[in-house]
Amino acid sequence: MLGGIDPVTGAVFAALAALSVAALTVCLFKLIQFRRLGVGREDRAEAILDAWLGGRPDEATRAARTRDAVGPRVLEAVLSALTARPNDTAYAEELGRTAAMGEMALLSRRMRVLEAVVQGAPMLGLLGTVIGMIDAFSTLSLAQGAVDPALLAGGIWTALTTTAAGLAIALATYFVATWLEARIEGERQMIEVAVSTAIHGRVASA
Repeated sequence: MLGGIDPVTGAVFAALAALSVAALTVCLFKLIQFRRLGVGREDRAEAILDAWLGGRPDEATRAARTRDAVGPRVLEAVLSALTARPNDTAYAEELGRTAAMGEMALLSRRMRVLEAVVQGAPMLGLLGTVIGMIDAFSTLSLAQGAVDPALLAGGIWTALTTTAAGLAIALATYFVATWLEARIEGERQMIEVAVSTAIHGRVASA
């Protein structure tokens, strides 16, 4: 045993630590990526659509070419298609869909790592629980006469600690992943509305 922890238990703790590091790394990556890609800047798309629908196509095209957010990058493809083929809305929709798919693929990159952490951390915690209980009962079976509670403390500590660690990692990752997914979903909805508005115009309010 190394430092009071057997190699199998040490491997469980090491795996949990690796999952937590992976989750933290991906979360930081996504925050930096979202900022770089301009996630949440719906006002950029709105300004482009206002110019386009307001009869200022040159201004709208210039604004789209800034490509400083998700909306402008998708609208750049749509507006270029509408400019090249004004009467071919299917062509504009196809280019918009292709650009949107590329943006969504970027936004969804590495999200599966977070899903894996959410699913894997509790499993590792459960494995640690099983190992701890096996260790405790093994100690109990080898004891002669009255059992010293201190002999069982190591196995019980392992069981409780690994379970708590696994659940804590999974819960923290779940909440962050849910927030990131919500932002991605918000961008997807914004893209759909922006493309439809650029091609068909705004829906009149009641």
